[in-house]
Amino acid sequence: MAPQTTLTPRALNRATLDRQHLLRRTDALGPKEAVAHLVGLQAQNVKPPYFALWARLAGFRPEQLSALIEARELVRIVTLRSTIHLHTADDVLTLRPLVQAARDRELKQFRGQLEGVDLERLAETVRGLVEERPYTMKEIRDVLGEQWPDATPFALSLAARCTLPLVQVTPRGLWGRSGRVALTTAEHWLGRAPGPVPAPDDTVLRYLAAFGPASVKDMQTWAGLTRLGEVFERLRPVLVTFRDENGVELFDLPDAPRPDEDTPAPPRFLPEFDNLLLSHADRTRVIPAEHWGRSWKGNQAFSTLLVDGFLAGVWRLEEGKEHAVLTVQPFGSLSRARRDEVAAEGERLLAEMTSATSYDVRFGDVMG
Repeated sequence: MAPQTTLTPRALNRATLDRQHLLRRTDALGPKEAVAHLVGLQAQNVKPPYFALWARLAGFRPEQLSALIEARELVRIVTLRSTIHLHTADDVLTLRPLVQAARDRELKQFRGQLEGVDLERLAETVRGLVEERPYTMKEIRDVLGEQWPDATPFALSLAARCTLPLVQVTPRGLWGRSGRVALTTAEHWLGRAPGPVPAPDDTVLRYLAAFGPASVKDMQTWAGLTRLGEVFERLRPVLVTFRDENGVELFDLPDAPRPDEDTPAPPRFLPEFDNLLLSHADRTRVIPAEHWGRSWKGNQAFSTLLVDGFLAGVWRLEEGKEHAVLTVQPFGSLSRARRDEVAAEGERLLAEMTSATSYDVRFGDVMG
């Protein structure tokens, strides 16, 4: 057997950025197709999916994504890593059942706080509520608390979202119109039932297409699943393999792009929680060791800046009625040329993602 090629962090960086459409914006995908290709977008807050697509798609406008959410072609739901993601309707009905095992494990951790709670009855109760009209999680907790007063409110909330595929209904998630979080079931919102739990093979291939080359542990981190090694072994005949600099085996699609590591990577402004930074066990392909943890402060996550393909700073957008300010905080010094590139990309963000008639890009303190 021929020795496996070793891929440097920079080579992995360029390969992943290419598949994420962050080396160059693509005009070959619309917002729905891009969300499908990326297997969902992190969406704890309302605006991150919009900025995530703006960084990746040529000609993107927020109204395009908002219209798809309003038409129920894209849906906000807890899936990967127990966090809210924006998915296509088809993925909601297949990916959520695939990661149900992770929801079951999560729920098991809080079983001691659900003394006397019949989970099947709880699911039936919640379904009856939210399919009559959308309920907030507080409203759900209040009803469940009356039935099971000895259970903790948080555990009851967790049980509701772990036992049922609860989606956030509009206007939550719409650009400029977002409301409170109200929930119903995916089946009720989409008018069709989920399919049986799918085999993970196709999802492995989709993950590699968007995030590869990657290890088994990388995908397990992305999906929040375990024991995927046997799936990769089953797929090994149709995949190619490499090693990283630590000797970890990486799998990939044979025809997936793997650009030269010296391929230019322009500055990109990414939202907080962008999947690019969260979808590998080894994140050195995007986050230099010296910057690990620097995009967080306490429980606050900041929007991130890529320079030359790697995490290099954070940013904050402040919008007034007529004026907007983008403040950029690099983690280190930037050359004059890099600084000019960052400023130009920032001006593009302000022009295309705000309604301001005037704006400024400033370099300063974001994290306080």
